[in-house]
Amino acid sequence: MRRIHITGNAGSGKTTLAAQLGAQLNLPVFGLDTIVWQPGWKKSPPEWRAEKEAELVEREKWIIEGVSPRVRAAADVIVFLDVPRATSYLRCAKRNWRHLFRSRPDLPAYCPEILIIPRLVKIIWQFPKLMRPQIVADGSRLPSEFVHIRTSHELDTLVARLRRDLVKS
Repeated sequence: MRRIHITGNAGSGKTTLAAQLGAQLNLPVFGLDTIVWQPGWKKSPPEWRAEKEAELVEREKWIIEGVSPRVRAAADVIVFLDVPRATSYLRCAKRNWRHLFRSRPDLPAYCPEILIIPRLVKIIWQFPKLMRPQIVADGSRLPSEFVHIRTSHELDTLVARLRRDLVKS
């Protein structure tokens, strides 16, 4: 296992898990937010985004966190953090509070959280209807291992298994 895609709703814990696994498994970590967003919370042009995602997935080893069918298709393991909306809202509120008037370190310049709050509320609310079905369908259709995480216990079990797999290899 050398290519891990961590996906889920905003605030599901993708970035946190990716950083944790990257350190433990000695794999480079990439976030899709720097590809999806341009300065000022402008969406990247689709062609540019496709090119940048293709460059990432061509690498031999990686952990990529974010939502992308292209990355899912290239992954050895897909980890879907499927948390309740309330959890996503709470985690985003905690995260966004610290960066309300400035960009988070994993975002382009001029992306203060205050400018994305209405859009973020909509993204989180619509995720179960718009994105979740496609992620689950890809999980059953793609040859990748699909790990559907719904609880903290399942997450702890996954992290422990990945550590064991690393020791074995």
